[in-house]
Amino acid sequence: MPPSGDAPRVDVLPGTLEIIVLRVLATMGAQHAYGVAARIEQAADDAIRLNQGTLYPALVRLEQKGWIKGTWQTTENNREAKYYAITKAGTRGLAEQSEWWQRSAALVNRLLTDDAQ
Repeated sequence: MPPSGDAPRVDVLPGTLEIIVLRVLATMGAQHAYGVAARIEQAADDAIRLNQGTLYPALVRLEQKGWIKGTWQTTENNREAKYYAITKAGTRGLAEQSEWWQRSAALVNRLLTDDAQ
């Protein structure tokens, strides 16, 4: 399905997918990878499409940092899936990374406006 309003698809910048995943887990609670991907795509109005080759490495990196913890559980469809939940360290990391992102985006926006010239 094309993005709503004919908006072009957007590539997620390196490092930002982890912040977005943390935010999803912080707001929705434990989710399996498909649930995380579906929520991101929905929130982005389908302008972002995630595949396993993009999402799973981000989940592994977050788990290695100790920012999320995965546990195997049975889904509502009676299948085994790894559910990821944000940790206390992940909550702190989300706050730090969100602040970094806001500062970085504000700087780039300022440099791209005519006011910066």
